[in-house]
Amino acid sequence: MWLLDYITENKNNKKTPENGKVSYSNSDDMGVISSNMFQSIKQVFPYGVVSVLPEGESAVVLPLKDTRLCLGTVSDNRELEPGELLLYSKGGASILLSNDGKVYINGKEI
Repeated sequence: MWLLDYITENKNNKKTPENGKVSYSNSDDMGVISSNMFQSIKQVFPYGVVSVLPEGESAVVLPLKDTRLCLGTVSDNRELEPGELLLYSKGGASILLSNDGKVYINGKEI
């Protein structure tokens, strides 16, 4: 009986990722409005990449035991081929690493 109660309790308290809008963001933490107002969220990036998400961006939040992490944003539709990489800023600057080995900075081939 206790096992059934334990499974039911943990199933109902299961934490799942949520999608929401960034309400504030700085280099230390951020807030996201989703089903709740999540605050003091740490952002997760690949090694060597750092960013501060702009307010209003769509963000994916992963609740953990004692904290919440922002896994990133839901990317918009960009015309990229599989395997290409695009870095861009809110101000419009961009770097594209294309599949043919070419590098484009702000649309100009380097």
